[in-house]
Amino acid sequence: MKKDQEGTRSLVARAFTWVEDIVYVGLGTLLAASALLLLGSGAVTFTREVAGGVLAGAVIHLLDRLLLTLMIVELLYTVQVSFREHTLVPEPFLIVGMVAATRRILVLTAEFSELPNRGEAAFRTSMIELGVLSLMIVAFVASLLMLRNRNPNVASRLT
Repeated sequence: MKKDQEGTRSLVARAFTWVEDIVYVGLGTLLAASALLLLGSGAVTFTREVAGGVLAGAVIHLLDRLLLTLMIVELLYTVQVSFREHTLVPEPFLIVGMVAATRRILVLTAEFSELPNRGEAAFRTSMIELGVLSLMIVAFVASLLMLRNRNPNVASRLT
């Protein structure tokens, strides 16, 4: 009876691993397609805005799109590592969080010229958000440093 249970458990474990691999391949495919489409869309939008004479706005929108693309690529890397090693690695998620916070900070600072027109409450909210985002980035960096100190091989995995 014990051998039957071990055989059944092994079969179930292999089936779950197979399903997990299919999900990772699907996620990777969708993330890769999203990143490529976003990159192409960003290039087209940037070209149109520059041709229309809106250089400052074009650069801000392009930077926003590029950072979003970078986040998707980092998620794709996380899926790749998870597929290859069948483990969940926290470092890429921290990097995605750091890029997301940086992206929002850049968008907020790009909108600073419009803040006086929105009123004092909008200005105060933006300043609080900027402070919280800055603290988040410090926390992400500290977490990455702690993980690297705990496991020196992390630096080689992230490059």
